[in-house]
Amino acid sequence: MSRLTLAFAIVIALTACGREAGPAHVPSAQVAAGDPAYAETLRTRLLDAKPGDVIEVPAGRYSFDRSLSLRVDGVTIRGAGPDKSVLSFKGQKAGAEGLLVNASNFTLENIAIEDSKGDGLKVNEGEHITIRNVRVEWTGGPSTKNGAYGLYPVKTRNVLIENSVAIGASDAGIYVGQSRDVIVRNSRAEFNVAGIEIENTINADVYGNTATNNTGGILVFNMPALSQQGGAIRVYKNQVYKNNTANFGAKGTPVASVPAGSGVVVNSNDDVEIFDNDIRDNATTNIIISSVYSTGYKDEQAAKDFDPYPERISVYGNRLSGGGDAPDGFDLKALKVASYGLTGSLPDVLWDGYRNPKPAKPGDPHLCLRDVSGVLNADGPGGYKNPSKDMAAYNCTLPKLPAIDLKRG
Repeated sequence: MSRLTLAFAIVIALTACGREAGPAHVPSAQVAAGDPAYAETLRTRLLDAKPGDVIEVPAGRYSFDRSLSLRVDGVTIRGAGPDKSVLSFKGQKAGAEGLLVNASNFTLENIAIEDSKGDGLKVNEGEHITIRNVRVEWTGGPSTKNGAYGLYPVKTRNVLIENSVAIGASDAGIYVGQSRDVIVRNSRAEFNVAGIEIENTINADVYGNTATNNTGGILVFNMPALSQQGGAIRVYKNQVYKNNTANFGAKGTPVASVPAGSGVVVNSNDDVEIFDNDIRDNATTNIIISSVYSTGYKDEQAAKDFDPYPERISVYGNRLSGGGDAPDGFDLKALKVASYGLTGSLPDVLWDGYRNPKPAKPGDPHLCLRDVSGVLNADGPGGYKNPSKDMAAYNCTLPKLPAIDLKRG
């Protein structure tokens, strides 16, 4: 069988029936234009803001042709609701984001950001960040021309994202990178390339969310060239289904390699717990576990202390069904046919087979699986020549990770 480099390059290069979690998806709200003068008023208030300011954005649609920015700690921006107060950047001519925040103790709530040229909301190097009841959307539907990230905290600490919606990002709808102590909950990511991404982040809980109609649903991974490695991530009580949208990431970017039909993906990350989720009908497979080595990445390109192997990954108590019947990409299709026949499907879990020969915690299981239809070890280290369906090695348990406490009372 041909080498499966493409099959997992997609994964890293980023690099069920029942209740519906999170807000329901609705089309971009038809909001009447607000007072045109308020757009300049808001810009001025952000530039002149002082700690403790609460900036109220009244109902209405306000148009901007360049980015907004905030660089003062302790500010709240509050709209009348994400279907009532809309910041529109359609036709934006300047700036890389809709709203760029370089500040701590920041809250954005009850508001929408639409059609930004680049990222919708970027929060850089802040602490105690709250993003609540915010909608970021590219209203023309999935397109490579859309901005990369919807909600985008990076190098932050103590982050809460809740009751929010991200639609149409050409990279990731809800993304948290190189951060620590994070909760993403009760939110919805739809029609993005990656729905929710937790990248090189330490201590995160992702729960109560809905990820559907993305290319990939929920991704937890470490990229090799970044100085901070992530770990200790819990993904639970989410709805992750029908993430089968064709990849519309910009050509040449890592995200452009993610295969359509990926449910939950873990790549080169340690101490990840996936439980009590409804994961179904993701056409490539419901859960993927992989190492950066599946992409052909070279060690000399990685940070000094980068650990390429996924270790201590625990999957249990999920409700999994469907999926795996129409994998994206020739190599994955070939793997399915070779292992399960023309009418078969890949099992709930696909693992590339890379395992740390010198684990930091000798004796710890690398992968524990319960309540799954099966696992396919694709035999990456062996050139993908001898895939294995044997489940015996994964019959184990790992200590449960602690809940994230943001200490907010």
